[in-house]
Amino acid sequence: MITPVLLCGGSGTRLWPLSRKSYPKQFAPLVGEESLFQASAKRVSGEGFAAPIVLTNSDFRFIVTEQLTSAGIDPGAILIEPEGRNTAPAILAAALFLNAQNENALMLVAPSDHVVPDAAAFRAAVRAGVARAEAGDLVTFGIAPTHAETGYGYLELDGAPVSGDAVALRRFVEKPDADAAQAMLDAGNYLWNAGIFLFSAKAIVDAFRAHASGLIDPVGRSLADAKVDLGFLRLNPDAWAQADDISIDYAVMEHAQNIAAVPFSAKWSDLGGWDAVWAEGGPDADGVVTNGPASAIECTNSLLRSESENLELVGIGLDNIIAVAMPDAVLVADKRRGQDVKLAVQALKDKEAVQATQFPRDHRPWGCFDSLANGSRFQVKRIVVNPGAALSLQSHVHRAEHWIVVEGTAKVTIDEDVQLVGENQSVYIPLGAVHRLENPGKVPMVLIEVQTGSYLGEDDIVRYEDVYARD
Repeated sequence: MITPVLLCGGSGTRLWPLSRKSYPKQFAPLVGEESLFQASAKRVSGEGFAAPIVLTNSDFRFIVTEQLTSAGIDPGAILIEPEGRNTAPAILAAALFLNAQNENALMLVAPSDHVVPDAAAFRAAVRAGVARAEAGDLVTFGIAPTHAETGYGYLELDGAPVSGDAVALRRFVEKPDADAAQAMLDAGNYLWNAGIFLFSAKAIVDAFRAHASGLIDPVGRSLADAKVDLGFLRLNPDAWAQADDISIDYAVMEHAQNIAAVPFSAKWSDLGGWDAVWAEGGPDADGVVTNGPASAIECTNSLLRSESENLELVGIGLDNIIAVAMPDAVLVADKRRGQDVKLAVQALKDKEAVQATQFPRDHRPWGCFDSLANGSRFQVKRIVVNPGAALSLQSHVHRAEHWIVVEGTAKVTIDEDVQLVGENQSVYIPLGAVHRLENPGKVPMVLIEVQTGSYLGEDDIVRYEDVYARD
């Protein structure tokens, strides 16, 4: 049995405005109906695979569980990183966790935001590396290059790659310039570095001890002092903060000698920019891809994508353009400048625009909400509460609220009064009242909330009871 280890962090700046720090690209349905994270989890599930270990942060923990549940996957463990420290500490934490159960257990480490349409071919590549991993080698997976790409690191093999066979790895190569990338493509013994690894828990822990011993103590203490919280395992933040911020390549892989690479020649993409999303979207005869309520009139080689059912995006006479419309932000860019979208994110951060990092839909453990309108002393939200879910018992110091149920039935607590509020009915929550909102039904409940008051920030909450154990 192979235990998948899914890395599920990141900030997703290259696919702004759909991907943002509060809701990065792996959770979005960029290609197809399911999210990249769900597709990644399904790809490493079923026969031969154990329940996955997921490494994520506190902000994403409930999104992870919700999406795994929707995909029909029960995780083996979800480890919460107190802060992002790159891939080496995360992988070591998973290895130590697994090593305590079975040091010979194989672990397959993979990012959760890649596109691999042929899951069967991927699983076959994984099986091709099992014998080397069982023998104590560190196995990495490389993508057969299709062009001289400067955006990826490379793997130099000892010989020409043979599909389905593990080959000795000579060295890791940093992202090259155009001339070096072309030379490596012509040489025929280089692969793109996919950042996917297979090894036993013992082998990778031993490799850390040999090449990055300074990580063993802080990561080990962080795991030893971890706290179980609603089924999540929260790594100790004090010990975790002492771990170096470093990638697995720099910490271990570039120093180890017992490394083999398995070539993978089927289709693969890390969706590193909107140009990659355009390519994966299947351009039509004019090179146009549209998603959502978008129309292209006499356009060529362009991507038009609307993420709001109420926002029609229309392009006329566009060539080589990326246009992505969200309810709160619109990106229009030359498709050749796709890697520069991160510059837009930085520019928005510099002007303190919330769109730089905050997704317009706020995901919560009980459901989600969208901000519809706001002014100096009011705010309007659309709130969706999942079946059987409940918000915390809470009060507000600065605002009152009006709730209008538009779908389903709400169970509403206001101080000592408990009532059911059905569709087309409303209820008023006075300032300072202790209240709770619940969905007792079997379908999502939707309501419109109108907040009024002198301060409408999300931190104006005093919680008395919370099934999700939030502060």
